[in-house]
Amino acid sequence: MSTITRILRTFSTSASKSQARSIYDDLYQERNLKRVVEKFKKCSESPLFRKQANVYDHTVRRLASAKKYKWVEEILEDQKQYRDISKEGFAVRLISLYGKAAMFDHASKVFDEMPNRNCSQTVKSFNALLGACVNAKMFGKVDGLFRELPGKIPLNPDVVSYNTLIKAFCEMGSFDSAASVFDEIEKKGLKPDLITFNTLLIGFYSNGSFLDGEKFWAKMRDTGISPDIRTYNARLVGLVSEKKIAEAVELFNELGSKNLKPDEFSHNAIINGFCNDGNLPEAKKWYTKLEQSDSAPNKTTFATVIRFACKMSDFDWAVELFKQTFEQKCIVDPNVMQLVIDGLVKESRTEEVKQLVEIGNSNKFRRYNLTMPAQE
Repeated sequence: MSTITRILRTFSTSASKSQARSIYDDLYQERNLKRVVEKFKKCSESPLFRKQANVYDHTVRRLASAKKYKWVEEILEDQKQYRDISKEGFAVRLISLYGKAAMFDHASKVFDEMPNRNCSQTVKSFNALLGACVNAKMFGKVDGLFRELPGKIPLNPDVVSYNTLIKAFCEMGSFDSAASVFDEIEKKGLKPDLITFNTLLIGFYSNGSFLDGEKFWAKMRDTGISPDIRTYNARLVGLVSEKKIAEAVELFNELGSKNLKPDEFSHNAIINGFCNDGNLPEAKKWYTKLEQSDSAPNKTTFATVIRFACKMSDFDWAVELFKQTFEQKCIVDPNVMQLVIDGLVKESRTEEVKQLVEIGNSNKFRRYNLTMPAQE
């Protein structure tokens, strides 16, 4: 009995989590992407398989990352033969998946075909189309869709619709437009939510518009919406960008009293602030705090501290950090890793250079092609 037959038989009897995991593992472990497509289409014959949204998401992301857009189209267009396509939820999934694969024209086609398939177009599918446009990075097209479609289809944009429009303007750097959309939300009698504020705060604080960020921070407090860790992280980034590192540390220390747990992004903001200040002891102290927390350094952390360690000629720490990236299987920009090698060469630490080049070029998950420059 073939694997596919076993899986389909499994889905025909029950749909337990372990069985869903079985099909996920089978598709995940298949290395031949053409076989992935064939297996996926065969499994799609089962109505229970078609409920496995996570499997759809993973498969499309995998094919898209390999730039196999024709195969993305093949598995998603194949879904249109099933009765599920007449349900808005299933159409929304296809629209969203095409967006994640940066195939917006295909997402738009699914939306346009909905009436012909006796499938209602509501604000839910409208929002999916706007989201697909953002995911496909076609930010300039979102405003046109937002303004035009409600005139053609009887629907009223909701807060999710407006949030997506704000996201598009922030991604474009059109912050005045993003702020005006916030005003429009209130004029329409809708209530901004946490996502509305987080999108605006991340946009303003991350792009040098600190005062505008502070204005919306105050507005959020006035509405009674409780900030989450993403909200605080946005403001930490803003404070650090304004060189207000003491205020950033104070805000970080408030998190516990707000029943919020700092994550790696919270720590990264503070570490980045001390690196920008050239404060090596504090940068190392906060890096250690991150290591001792429930979070862990990520590639942004390593890139920041490795650059800083090399800039400050603390190559003992740089070597330690270099090795940690491999212990944690964290992929860092090769140019950053080469900084450690170049610095050690200048200090004539030849044996360490050989060891690190070997580690960088021979590991299985990321070969860096590090080089040993001639000593000066």
